[in-house]
Order: sequence, then structure tokens, then C-alpha cells
Amino acid sequence: MEEFITLALIRKTQGRHGEVAVDLYSDVPERLQVGMKLWALRDPSQRRELMIEGLWQHKNQPILKFAGIDSISDAETLLGCELQVPRSQRAKLEPGWYYVSDLVGCVVFDGPRTIGAVKAVRFGAGEAPLLVVEAKAGEYEIPYAEEYLGSLDLERKEIRMFLPEGMLEVNAPLTPEEKSEQKKRSQ
Repeated sequence: MEEFITLALIRKTQGRHGEVAVDLYSDVPERLQVGMKLWALRDPSQRRELMIEGLWQHKNQPILKFAGIDSISDAETLLGCELQVPRSQRAKLEPGWYYVSDLVGCVVFDGPRTIGAVKAVRFGAGEAPLLVVEAKAGEYEIPYAEEYLGSLDLERKEIRMFLPEGMLEVNAPLTPEEKSEQKKRSQ
């Protein structure tokens, strides 16, 4: 079974003829083209093939019109869907560039210390995306910022970072005692 990657997320309907506004997950806006085939993913068992019939910008957000999606009702069935392409159709990158999706599964190190594996990457919390790292102690959110990055080896699935003193402790999961104290305060 072929692996897919997400290029965009359908956020809302836009217009009366089936148009949708999307959040683009690519730094290459021209990646989406009229005539391009995409697959709309609602959940892992439901992927639907679509073709871009029209594409334009509205208030700095891409608006897509798909062939066969001709009404607001049709467009509403796509809300929340990820728009994907097969991994084999990813755009070729310049040397030194990589896909954020390639970071998932990498093991994160802080100097010589192993923190855990990246289970997701979150955007929107600041300038740097956050690596969601699953560790024995719980889950950490670590800014994937250039000033903390030592090296990235995608073949070995390793991210070597040099984090500021105390960053992991500030972001550490709550201990059972802290959870109990937090619960008492909220009552």
C-alpha cells in the first residue's frame, strides 16, 4: 500500500459553487496546480480522489474548486479532510532541504542524552514548529528552532539538539503529586 503525504487541510467552504479554503502545509505555494489530482482523507479508511478545477488566493488563503464539487453541500462533505498526494509524487527539494513529515519517527537527542521519538510536528504556536516527542517520562513539545539544532540525519532518523538549560524541565509532564495538587486547586 502506497504511503501518502498531506499538502493541505480543508478548513471551510468558500462561495456557492463548491469552493473550499485550505491551509497549505507547503512552503511552495505553486505546488498546487489546476488539473492536479489530490486525495481527500477523512480517516485512514476513506480516501477520495479529486482534481483541482480552479485555484486562486483570497485574503492570502488558497481557494480550491474541485471537479464534480459544485455546491456548498458538496463542499461541506470535504470539511476537515487532509489533501494528500502519494509520497512518490512529492516535489523534489533542493539539497539541504527536507520535508517536515520526514521528522516524524526521528529520535531526538539533547547532546548525548536521548529524549525520545518525534510522534508529530505542530505548527502555529510560534515561529518554530514544535516537535512532539514521546519519551519514557511523557510527552515533550520542543521548538524545532535553528539555534537549538545541532544536526539532522534523516537516514539514521536522528535529530541532535542542544537545548537551553531547564527547557525540558519547564515542559516536563506533571508528576502524580503535581497532578493531585492541580486537581485540588481547580475544585
